[in-house]
Amino acid sequence: MNKLNLKKIILKIEGFSLIEMMVVVVILGLIVLGLVTFFTGGAKSWVAGQSQLEAQRNARQAMDIMVREIREGKLIESSSGEIYIEISFPDSFFKSNVIFSWSGTPGSPINRNSIPLINDVKTLKFTYPDASKVHIILEVDVDDDGKPDITLNTDVNLRNYGL
Repeated sequence: MNKLNLKKIILKIEGFSLIEMMVVVVILGLIVLGLVTFFTGGAKSWVAGQSQLEAQRNARQAMDIMVREIREGKLIESSSGEIYIEISFPDSFFKSNVIFSWSGTPGSPINRNSIPLINDVKTLKFTYPDASKVHIILEVDVDDDGKPDITLNTDVNLRNYGL
């Protein structure tokens, strides 16, 4: 092979032009931007779902505690945003007084004997359909948008009513 043929072969080898490289970089950049946006949205959604799940779990636990103690109460008195329960333990003379209270201000906690039980409460209502039953409505607003995210309501039949 002579030098002339070698020069023709070298000149015929073509690479990518600057414009082609820029087009590829722009296309890859758009793809990466789309993927980052997709995964960021998914991560935000997952975090919001986890906080919603935790708030729902906390609301159910608070409601379970209130139901259990109200159900066992012998004496139940109520005033605005507060319920007073006297609980007698079986086979003993020991009595315990429990007070569930809520200030009525949306976002404030429900307290059990002055200790916070659950935060971000929008509504807490105790109603009495009859003398041996208490109806509880609990609404929790986790994200402070003014609308309740979790609403729980239940009826509690008083076991020790009239004893």
